[in-house]
Amino acid sequence: MTISINAAFDSGNIVVENVDGTSARLSIRKDRESDFFQWFHFRVSCAVGDALDLAITGLADSAYPDGWSGYAACASTDRENWFRLDTSYDAKMGGGTLTIQHTAESQILYIAYFAPYSMERHHDLVAQVAECEGVTYRCLGTSLEGQPIDCLEIGTGDTQVWLYARQHPGESMAEWWMEGALEKLIDPADPHARSLRAKCRFHIVPNMNPDGSRRGHLRTNFAGVNLNREWDNPTAERSPEVLAVRNAMDESGVDWAMDVHGDEAIPAVFLAGFEGIPSLKPAQTEKYKAFETALAANTPDFQVDLGYAESAPGQANLSMSTTQLAERFGAVSMTIEMPFKDNRDLPDPVAGWSPERSKLLAHACLATLDQLL
Repeated sequence: MTISINAAFDSGNIVVENVDGTSARLSIRKDRESDFFQWFHFRVSCAVGDALDLAITGLADSAYPDGWSGYAACASTDRENWFRLDTSYDAKMGGGTLTIQHTAESQILYIAYFAPYSMERHHDLVAQVAECEGVTYRCLGTSLEGQPIDCLEIGTGDTQVWLYARQHPGESMAEWWMEGALEKLIDPADPHARSLRAKCRFHIVPNMNPDGSRRGHLRTNFAGVNLNREWDNPTAERSPEVLAVRNAMDESGVDWAMDVHGDEAIPAVFLAGFEGIPSLKPAQTEKYKAFETALAANTPDFQVDLGYAESAPGQANLSMSTTQLAERFGAVSMTIEMPFKDNRDLPDPVAGWSPERSKLLAHACLATLDQLL
């Protein structure tokens, strides 16, 4: 029997170069109007017991080739529970080849770069949360393909908190984080949530890039634009998603902000801040460092050893949201990064970094914010 491979569905991305029995040679389609590629998501139809041997080639030219070493592909038979597959990477073979091997235990197997967060699940999440007491729904605008930029607002306090995710659509762990944050904030019994709702007004954008998400992009929107390089000058033609969110932020102001992402190469959870902005204030830095220290104490899934190099004074890239918001509003803003790989400090050989841990990290972030406020 010969296997078949298909990616014609929400967030699907794979190019089938060749199939021979239970083996296949594959490649990844680039983002539209862009050279970025790394996200993959496809379905294998096979027979139980098939020895699958799947080679994804050409990865030396992918967006983050350093991300493949030590990485294991995600898989699911029911699209609910995700586990990791035996995976190896050879930088010298086939222009960089990721080889996935698995003995099939079902007739259909979904394989992805990380557990996908579908647009249907997104709409379910928004609809369910919008029905909760004390929640206000707003459509901030639309994407280039006309999809809504959804925003959920919660809380009666004066501190303006913005949480937003999936500027880079292939970083699906970011919306799993958002699901966890919303679950916690709407819980009437959760003490941190009750405290935060009294102190803050939360503005939550679970997905800033619905077009890229549906199309199976790694990093860009319909126009091939990296939204996290548009915050200093967003336009309706290139980046209406950023323009809509930033305009809403201008209306409300921003005191605290968290931009949720995933990192391809670093096997850890870490924060990136705004240390290089021109108008940096000591109080901003103190609050950011206090949050970082407290989060490390609150969850062993977070650490401070691994991360990005800090920008030199005055050298921050203000086209990025975290630095733009810190400079524009004097906000305590931050980017939180989760791994596509496993967590180096607390490895899970079955699931690696997972949707469940992404959601629990959101709980810890909110509890930490409550402590600091």
